[in-house]
Amino acid sequence: MPQIPEKIHELTVGQLSARSGAAVSALHFYEAKGLINSRRTSGNQRRYSRDALRRVAFVRAAQRVGIPLATVRQALAELPEERTPTHDDWARLSRAWRAELDTRIQQLARLRDHLTDCIGCGCLSLETCVLSNPDDIFGERLTGSRLLPERPRRDADAG
Repeated sequence: MPQIPEKIHELTVGQLSARSGAAVSALHFYEAKGLINSRRTSGNQRRYSRDALRRVAFVRAAQRVGIPLATVRQALAELPEERTPTHDDWARLSRAWRAELDTRIQQLARLRDHLTDCIGCGCLSLETCVLSNPDDIFGERLTGSRLLPERPRRDADAG
């Protein structure tokens, strides 16, 4: 892994990519989503402050556990400008995200446990289907094997 001398306070996108392990395209995406920031040189090249390394690590760790980027962006927005997330920040946020992750784990376990049933039925809307119609929430209003958006019915005489 390339070392960045301490006297260098800004990183090119290539250096940030090499150090963080994130693809250049991912870094551009993170920047477009407001997760990291850069400044532009007179030659219109991106330059990232060294704290972008920790922000990228924070984003990638959150992504690995399934936290949506919008949620990560909100968390980073709560930090004072340009401050990198600390261990305490991660601890606080991970406590807040724990309930969401527990719910997802329960949903995935339910999916795993009933996946064979779904393949067996094939219709994805039966009362027993836990994938697209858990607890038959659509069964009260709709029937059939597909769930289509409801459209207003047009009068047959209207042209």
